Amino acid sequence: QVQLVESGGGLVQAGGSLRLSCAASGRSSSIYAIGWFRQAPGKDRDFVARIHWGTGSTIYSDSMRFTISRDSAKNMVYLQMNSLKPEDTAVYYCAGDRGSGGLLRLPATYAYWGQGTQVTVSS
Repeated sequence: QVQLVESGGGLVQAGGSLRLSCAASGRSSSIYAIGWFRQAPGKDRDFVARIHWGTGSTIYSDSMRFTISRDSAKNMVYLQMNSLKPEDTAVYYCAGDRGSGGLLRLPATYAYWGQGTQVTVSS
């Protein structure tokens, strides 16, 4: 089993920055890639970014202002969020893909999920 724990959320003013962290433990060797998703109240869970655990290759949603990175030695994945806007307010989740072969931007592709961390951007 794999455990994912997010941290780093909080309240920030528009234009500010936050760095989210995702710590992987357990059978982390079974992780093929890590994705970040976000979900605002009353909305679907949306894809933000994804990073391949081995190669570090990345995929982003369209017009994304954030940067995903990883530290394989520490089993950590990060999401650097700059120039935050009120519409970025959401619960942010990291998720682990076991290499299911599913569509990379769909939540159903990911087998493991963290509990989420709240990001609130004030105007």
